[in-house]
Amino acid sequence: MATIMLAEDEAVLRMLISDTLEDEGHELDIACDGEEALQKIGQNEYDLIILDYMMPKLTGFEVLQQLKQMDDKKAVKVLILSAKSQHAEQEKMRAAGADDFMPKPFSPMDLVRKVEEMLA
Repeated sequence: MATIMLAEDEAVLRMLISDTLEDEGHELDIACDGEEALQKIGQNEYDLIILDYMMPKLTGFEVLQQLKQMDDKKAVKVLILSAKSQHAEQEKMRAAGADDFMPKPFSPMDLVRKVEEMLA
């Protein structure tokens, strides 16, 4: 299956997402904040990056902006998770290079469907 970077600062949600996606056969690399995510992204190859919008040290938006400046990472698909589900926020993320947006809260099965759709 796919190798996925998950950057999420909420421990319970991080565990729920990682357990759900690992049960689907995906390999996950976990980051607890934006700085750690960016460091791992620079060192590894991923099929998909899932970023929480609001994280300590660097936000998901800041990670996305820096990621899209890396020539060898521009093509990696990015899914943003956020409790900020206003249309303007979604457009801001897409304009910065996010491939899709998933508002919180969400069901684990909706996340699985979204991930599979993005990896197809």
